[in-house]
Amino acid sequence: MIREAIQLSKPVIGDDEKQAVLSVLDSGIVAQGPKVRELENAFAQYCGTEHAVALNSGTAAIHTALHAAEIGPGDSVITAPFTFIATANPILMQGGNIKFADIEPDTFNIDAQLLEGAYDPSVKAILPVDLYGQPCDYDAISNFAEQYELTVIEDACQSVGAEYKGRKTGSLGRIACFSLYATKNIMSAEGGVITTDSEEVAKDARSFRQHGMDMDGKYDYIQLGYNYRTTDILAAVALAQLAKTDRFNEARAANACRLAAGIRRIPGLVVPIVKPDRLSAFHQFTIRITEDFSVSREEFISRMSAKGITTAIYYPRPLHLYPHMARLGYNKGDFPIAEQAAKEVVSLPVHPTLTDSEIEYMIETIKDIAYA
Repeated sequence: MIREAIQLSKPVIGDDEKQAVLSVLDSGIVAQGPKVRELENAFAQYCGTEHAVALNSGTAAIHTALHAAEIGPGDSVITAPFTFIATANPILMQGGNIKFADIEPDTFNIDAQLLEGAYDPSVKAILPVDLYGQPCDYDAISNFAEQYELTVIEDACQSVGAEYKGRKTGSLGRIACFSLYATKNIMSAEGGVITTDSEEVAKDARSFRQHGMDMDGKYDYIQLGYNYRTTDILAAVALAQLAKTDRFNEARAANACRLAAGIRRIPGLVVPIVKPDRLSAFHQFTIRITEDFSVSREEFISRMSAKGITTAIYYPRPLHLYPHMARLGYNKGDFPIAEQAAKEVVSLPVHPTLTDSEIEYMIETIKDIAYA
């Protein structure tokens, strides 16, 4: 019998994180300082890039990346309509326009075969999203970008530690963006990071996060910027977490494998797949509840909750149907795969602290709902 609720996400905070924070507090340097630089060096090394720049959120990371890519008024960026709003809002914050391309039904990632249909001469960048932790088809995306001289900016906010053909996310585009929000695979409560091999991009990002300050040692301001700095306190937490990334992700993958094996044959329920050339970080384990399932998605969520299992819908509405996106000229029916996904998806717990008995309990609960 499961006595405690099974949470959808659960930050893993141990003595390493606690001692790291206390050490920073004792040092007297609590704002952006040496721990931030240490995190940047470690993150770049982990991803296999020359540079990393730490920021105070994943949203700030995307905004900073777009600025470094010189996206501005009149420029368009191609991205997916099925993602968190923070993928798209920074494009508008830069005065840019959004060109959506529909997603693949099996991975929920942008369909590279549809990029051509979203392209026009105003497009300057592609912002693919590694949704739920699985990398996109970066070969196809990069080939398309090279054809039209576009910048590829990875939204890797959900895919820290994931791989595409043996390469870590963060190294697959010109710039990549990560989130360290509390529910992510590794976290610092709030935080973000961009990675790049470009010294020019890294220098611009450091200026942009510091109110547009000149980064050559002068107390001067050379461009519009924001206060997107993070702190040594949060960086200390992130450093402790980064050392555990692979272990956390391996546990997530093992939990996902056991969960998928237990429920994949249930009629009307579709489990997530991982493409052969990829390693998913399994930020979410997202199933589809189709019309062939025994109950509606809403009833499924209600019954799971009654059994103490937390689930969530990521995401209940594709971006093009939100009012401030619809004003760009989008209508219902424009991206049918994304719209269908929004009606069917449910994310189940897969975090690394799950026990075998909790996974078995989830499997049996789902079977009970399916066959009742």
